[in-house]
Amino acid sequence: MWCFHNSAAVHLERLFSFVPADYIQKRRRCFCSMPTMKISELFSQEKPVVSFEVFPPKPDSPFETVLEAVEALHVLRPDFISVTYGAGGSTHSKTLELAQHIKNELGIEALAHLTCISSSDEEIEKILDEIADRNLENILALRGDPPKDCHKQINKIHACNLIERIAARKKFFIAAAAYPEGHPEASSQEEDLLHLKEKVDAGAGLLITQIAFDNDYLKRFHEKALQHGINVPITAGIMPVFSASQIKHISGLCGATLPPALQNMMEKYSHNQDALQSAGIEYACRQIDDLVSYGFAGIHIYTMNRPLLARAILTGTNLR
Repeated sequence: MWCFHNSAAVHLERLFSFVPADYIQKRRRCFCSMPTMKISELFSQEKPVVSFEVFPPKPDSPFETVLEAVEALHVLRPDFISVTYGAGGSTHSKTLELAQHIKNELGIEALAHLTCISSSDEEIEKILDEIADRNLENILALRGDPPKDCHKQINKIHACNLIERIAARKKFFIAAAAYPEGHPEASSQEEDLLHLKEKVDAGAGLLITQIAFDNDYLKRFHEKALQHGINVPITAGIMPVFSASQIKHISGLCGATLPPALQNMMEKYSHNQDALQSAGIEYACRQIDDLVSYGFAGIHIYTMNRPLLARAILTGTNLR
């Protein structure tokens, strides 16, 4: 088990700005000359596809606040990095700016999130134009959640409708979200799987699962997806435990079950943040090793813009 004390954690965080500038520049010069790639091509490799999720700064925060974290993450050589989209599109411009930076400056394929719940058809078309203009061609299509105090009209629309609209352009590769424990609004997992098949039939070529802390749910979901004729790659979404209160909040929002072993771990280390983070990393590593052995096509790490956690996970698994 890793154990990071405060001074060690600070030191390791600094190590991510430790990478010599000339090394980063060499990587940029090398990768920026590469042709644009659809993420589907990555899944032809024999090893699991490793991806990270990052989020852009809030609308009132400077762009530079996330650049240092992204610079550190790109050194870990993920196959692609996804960039989230604020509720109701609140970070839309910064999402695309960060995705463009990842793709065109750091030379890593970027997957830009796009939601449709509070955007008109015209707004979506304009955003798709902007995505293309920024030399991006990979999109994670989501219905999304309305922002708090939203004054815009909330559309009665599903991710499938957005996927169809994107697919009509015949330019973009489309990924979609999957819910191992069923979508919170679905009446049953069977209904949710039928909707998931509709997403694939509409043009989604990759499924990224919602956070899951219990591999049994992920494995059963994978088997049921195959039984429903869903034959696109599925990559499992993993988030390391870094804060008991935040993990409980996040799991409540997305409906992810916290298994007894994980709850006991969080209770045991509730008064020792460093020990909890170390145990959380070890738990995530065990999850990943098990899922890779099972046969998942990829592992998607929800980094929360914390390079130290991502690096520790890659060190503790056979992903790199």
